[in-house]
Amino acid sequence: MRLRALRTAARAWLPAAALATILAAAGCAGPPAPALTPALTPAPGPAALALLGEQRIALRQPFRDTIVGGLSGIDYDARSGTWFLVSDDRSALGPARLYTATMRYDANGFHALALDGVIVPRQADGTVFPGRRQWLEGRGEVPDFEAVRVDPQDGSLWLATEGDCSLKEDPAVIHVARDGRYLSRIAAPAMFAMCRQAGYGSRDNLTFEGLSFSHDGSSLWVAMEGPLQQDGPEPARGHGAVARITEFARDGRVLRQVAYPIDAIPAMPGQDVPANNGVTEILAVDAHRLLVLERAAMRQPDGSFANDIRLYEMDLRGASDIRDLPALAGADYVPARKRLVSGLRKLALPRLDNLEGLAWGPKTGRGCATLAMVSDDNFNPRQVMQVLAFDVLPDSGICPP
Repeated sequence: MRLRALRTAARAWLPAAALATILAAAGCAGPPAPALTPALTPAPGPAALALLGEQRIALRQPFRDTIVGGLSGIDYDARSGTWFLVSDDRSALGPARLYTATMRYDANGFHALALDGVIVPRQADGTVFPGRRQWLEGRGEVPDFEAVRVDPQDGSLWLATEGDCSLKEDPAVIHVARDGRYLSRIAAPAMFAMCRQAGYGSRDNLTFEGLSFSHDGSSLWVAMEGPLQQDGPEPARGHGAVARITEFARDGRVLRQVAYPIDAIPAMPGQDVPANNGVTEILAVDAHRLLVLERAAMRQPDGSFANDIRLYEMDLRGASDIRDLPALAGADYVPARKRLVSGLRKLALPRLDNLEGLAWGPKTGRGCATLAMVSDDNFNPRQVMQVLAFDVLPDSGICPP
């Protein structure tokens, strides 16, 4: 997710009624929804993650004729030992792109991170994805890539894109080869349509944010960052929200959909300033559990954002299949259960930034697995581009089979 200045400024300075009128005219706001029961964050159990270390990439670092930044997704290919990092640059500072990288960490620390390649995904006609200016000339889709996953069957790449309200582009999942060649596409079902009908569909910048293959690699899970308009209000102080997480077949058929309960905005300094909370990534553990990364951000006086990041285990067992429910507000359904695995706010780091990517990594020998996380700096000098590596401890309850 990108913390866009216009949206933040509007929320900060416009009266609520005026903002609602403007958004409704754009087809991006619905009628008021009833308040939800507050989502309480339980205290974590025994320590689940051990921080191995942090590596940072410099602000707007040049690399092979690109500017590095906006890293919103990460994944690891164990067969080749390659890491993939996707940028959410909408072809503004260069073509929409991914980076390949080498990372070296073990039980003694996180020792090195080096970028070693660039992949430029292509559209179906073989051309690069355009920026906004080229879009006006009819050159195709402007993507907002937020997640990347390596296909366990053939090593190809799947990318989640959020879409864009102002361009009337819906979210989607795009499948490309390792050289960027277009392979296929999963289009969003009608309920996720972007800003075409007042009170219905996706909210701008709160759509397809998380992506994971199922544990057996046969299907893909796609997570919304926030609620659909018809599903209720966004999280706020005092109440949470629900986000739809959808299982797709590789051919785009919807196999299942569940409701994930997002926390209320947690208590952080500055209760009267703009803040948000939502799902930034998901990752399969086994046949019935997914890890969910929730990120709350609160704007500080200097324009930076304080972040509260929590890692949850989501249990699909017993959750209702809601794919045929056109709206969740007032509906009868059972959401997925969640358990707090780790709160990252208290990590011994100089800064915890806008973590949006989550991936399994190579085992170090000390834990049962490792996890890597990456932050999206939004090309903003007030943020940092950090990659964190963790050992997953045996008593965490999230050790993969």
